[in-house]
Amino acid sequence: KESGRKRREPEEEGGDAEEAPSRRAAEDGKEGEEKEEEVKPVSKNKKYRREKPWDTDDIDHWKVQPFEKGEMKNPLLEESSFATLFPKYREQYLKEAWPVVTRELDKYGVGCELNLVEGSMTVRTTRATWDPYIIVKARDVIKLLARSVAAPQALKALHDEVQVDIIKISGLVRNKDRFVKRRQRLLGPNGSTLKALELLTGCYILVQGNTVACMGPFQGLKQARKVIEECMKNIHPIYNIKTLMIRRELAKDQQLKHESWERFLPSFKKKNVKAKRPLGGTEEAKKKRKEYTPFPPPQQPSKIDQQLESGEYFLSDKDRKDKAAAKRFEDNKKTKEVRDKERAAVFVAPKEKKKRASEEGAAEGAAASIAAIKKSSAAAAASAGSVQTTFELQMPHLPAEVAHLAQVGARCLDVCSRPARMALRLRGAPGRDMTLHAAVVT
Repeated sequence: KESGRKRREPEEEGGDAEEAPSRRAAEDGKEGEEKEEEVKPVSKNKKYRREKPWDTDDIDHWKVQPFEKGEMKNPLLEESSFATLFPKYREQYLKEAWPVVTRELDKYGVGCELNLVEGSMTVRTTRATWDPYIIVKARDVIKLLARSVAAPQALKALHDEVQVDIIKISGLVRNKDRFVKRRQRLLGPNGSTLKALELLTGCYILVQGNTVACMGPFQGLKQARKVIEECMKNIHPIYNIKTLMIRRELAKDQQLKHESWERFLPSFKKKNVKAKRPLGGTEEAKKKRKEYTPFPPPQQPSKIDQQLESGEYFLSDKDRKDKAAAKRFEDNKKTKEVRDKERAAVFVAPKEKKKRASEEGAAEGAAASIAAIKKSSAAAAASAGSVQTTFELQMPHLPAEVAHLAQVGARCLDVCSRPARMALRLRGAPGRDMTLHAAVVT
């Protein structure tokens, strides 16, 4: 009925019947244009994206909105807790700094415990906790304290704008020596490389043992992690520091804000430059060079061929083991002899040094002095009674040994013509010029 009514409408209107087809054609043309506008090629990644009128260019997406006290209306229903162990050498420091940590965590309604028996630190939420995310921040604080970060610095992690990232670097390098060198490369001479990285990223960085503790904003932590991991992969941090410096200057230019910075950033390519060899080659290389021959080298005998040649192939397993044991015993015996000789060499007395010219001169002077004493004692022997003769003898570098001193006294007594008594006295320090005082009573 409705379709019949629609057909009759143009007939009743009379003059409008002729205009109806043209009107329909115009409407169909507009609909076709709208459909063409709607069907436009859209990127696959942006197929389901919608316009966001509230998302303007002046919004800082990196900014962290602070959480104020009173925003959480009700207390937490469940208790959350985190615990971490700390090394023995941190025990004394933590014991002294723990009151400061407790006082700071109490402001956020977080309970903490230091267990010196187990060597652990624990943090937990309470009924007074007014920030649901603060327990994660408290966990980061005790992790930093265990990684040798000072307590005042670690407590800054409780602020909303400060985040924590502890990077494990021990598994990135297998060789221990190589690991130590690359970790030192991250520090730089007198810590200059690490200081530059801290200034560019705006983070606090501490390299301790097998980990690197970083504190700062999200963007700075992302940059610091990239530099640290690439340093352990044998990419020098100076390249990344140079790139960060250029990015820092480009960020100040408002005209380049929405442009690509690839043309300004340096591109470092790894080059494996081989060491240059001399044109003629070294003498050793020339000696090792063999004359060219088109024939392949002779085939080397296999292990079975060697056993057949030596007759070992036909031995039983027991005889083969006995032979190997005997050979091992002989090798150990030779090694023991060499070691015994090395140990005995320590007890061999060193060769004595030749006498110096000054010592030889002193000996000649002593002989001349003894001759003079002999002459004076002979003159004294002619007179009656006892005679006391006193003399001094300069002897440079005289040894302090008693045996040598006794020999000097015996030689002095030999020159006397009659039985005599003698008193000797030395003055001076051993190893220096010494004076011998002697008194002979005959």
